Amino acid sequence: FAARKEDGSIVTWGHTGHGGDSSAVREHLCSGVVAVYSTQLAFAARREDTSIVTYGDKTEGGAFAARKEDGSIVTWGHTGHGGDSSAVREHLCSGVVAVYSTQLAFAARREDTSIVTYGDKTEGGAFAARKED
Repeated sequence: FAARKEDGSIVTWGHTGHGGDSSAVREHLCSGVVAVYSTQLAFAARREDTSIVTYGDKTEGGAFAARKEDGSIVTWGHTGHGGDSSAVREHLCSGVVAVYSTQLAFAARREDTSIVTYGDKTEGGAFAARKED
């Protein structure tokens, strides 16, 4: 588990290999954290300076996606779970207004109302762009 305290620090507990031990990144979590996000086995902390600190299981910790201020998406983590979005890169380089996740895939909603999915194909990552009616 991970919890953000009022002073902007993060406290972690639980399985040491799945993010319960954040000592390797402690210096980045002692202040300035504005939000913390999780996958099944890993965590990402967003800091005031907009940097992201990740910790937890490095091999099966899942994948993360972040929307940048310019409307593009950056992804990292387990390649089969959405950490590699290169198959749909042209749809994620601008115009994204929101990004959503399942356990193993992501969906990005674009300004033109199209939806771009990527990640594990059996979990919704069908690598398709769809326009809503």
